[in-house]
Amino acid sequence: MRVHDGASDAAGASTAPDTAGGPGVGDARHVYDAVILAGGRAERLGGRDKPGMLVGGRSLVERVAAAVPDAARLVVVGPRRAEPAHAVFTREDPPGSGPIPALRAALPEVSAPWVALLAGDMPFLRPAHIAALSRAARAAGTGAVLVDAEGRPQWLAGMWAVPPLTRALDAYRGRSLRGLLGPLEPATVRPPADPGGMAAWFDCDTMDDLQRAREALAAAGNGDPMNVLAEWTTRMCQELGIDPERVDRDRILDLTKEVAHGVARPAAPLTAYLLGLAEGAGTAPADAVERITRLAREWQREN
Repeated sequence: MRVHDGASDAAGASTAPDTAGGPGVGDARHVYDAVILAGGRAERLGGRDKPGMLVGGRSLVERVAAAVPDAARLVVVGPRRAEPAHAVFTREDPPGSGPIPALRAALPEVSAPWVALLAGDMPFLRPAHIAALSRAARAAGTGAVLVDAEGRPQWLAGMWAVPPLTRALDAYRGRSLRGLLGPLEPATVRPPADPGGMAAWFDCDTMDDLQRAREALAAAGNGDPMNVLAEWTTRMCQELGIDPERVDRDRILDLTKEVAHGVARPAAPLTAYLLGLAEGAGTAPADAVERITRLAREWQREN
């Protein structure tokens, strides 16, 4: 595989028309669709809805979707959710069975000649990275993938020509993306890190990964909604006489998102208020957040 240095492409890719052929972000003649795989089991997160977890005030899957704003169609393989609102949702059979069945479920929804294949847990992926992949894929003819600092291909961060991908998938009987995509001999792109030191291919598999991503986005600033939340949390703590160190903001936001999705949107702020009352009264159990999250999921299944 030929390695492209993505320093110029990924750091400052232009959206000017790409006249040389192949996919090109910002050029209507080079149309691509995007597929986000968001239906895994998230075993290292205790089976939580990983793509729906908040990082920097937005869910992981929303952040990945923001990296492909020019996609003609956005296909999300995973449970239906409110966001991204413009996405087409589909499910692998059976749910949680892996990336190959997920790709099989997604490709019938793809109509563009090129497709970006992305994991639903990469909060630092940017449109410039997709543009760099597009140019490298055009040069290779079949596709391109990002590589990490050690040069390892990241198979869920790539751009692919749909006809050869479809033929390969039809003939493939294995279970790994490497086994499917490697023989297509894609170009590779090594992107630079974000100013905060986070790589485009960084994914959130564990709670430590999530915390690291949250801290990096909070430190980066740049008008991120999480900075507004941080300022508002501090102001509210001052008004209410609460130690800010006691407020696990992201955990509460994750909880209210679970309740809004599993019960009803108005139930989310009410739940946070009731939890606050219980905390203040000293009656909330130590695992109150986990209990309420479990209750919201049971409510969704039962109703």
